[in-house]
Amino acid sequence: MTSRASETMPSVTDVEHDQLVADVFARACASRGVLEHVTGRWGSLALAALAEGPFRFNALRRKVDGVSEKMLAQTLQTLERDGFVRREAEPTIPPKVEYSLTPAGRDVAERLLGLIEFVESQVPQVMAARARYDAAKSA
Repeated sequence: MTSRASETMPSVTDVEHDQLVADVFARACASRGVLEHVTGRWGSLALAALAEGPFRFNALRRKVDGVSEKMLAQTLQTLERDGFVRREAEPTIPPKVEYSLTPAGRDVAERLLGLIEFVESQVPQVMAARARYDAAKSA
C-alpha cells in the first residue's frame, strides 16, 4: 500500500517544482543557468545542429567546427541533464552513441534557429556599424 500511495501522491519536491516561478533576473533563479546552457556558444550551436536530425558524436563535432572533444562532451552532457538532448547508446563494440533532441530541445532549437537566421542576415549591417564605430574611436 505504501508504494501505491507514493505512486499517486505527489512528493514534496513535485509540489515545490509546480509552484516554482522562474525569474531570469533573480540572481538565484535556476533559469539563468538553463539560459546560459542553451545560449552559450557551444550549447546553441549543438542544439541548432541537432535540429537537422540525430548525430553521432564525431559527426556532430565536425558539424560544430572549432569545438573541442572535451567541450562538446561537457555541453552535450549538460543539455542532456537539462532535458534538451537525448543520448542513445547501442551496446555494440565499439559502442554506437547517437544524440538527438527531445521535444523540449526541438522547441528551444527552433527559437535559436530563428535568432541565428536573423543574426546571419544582419552581418553586413553589423560589419558596417563596427567600421563606423572603429573609425570614430580612432579619430
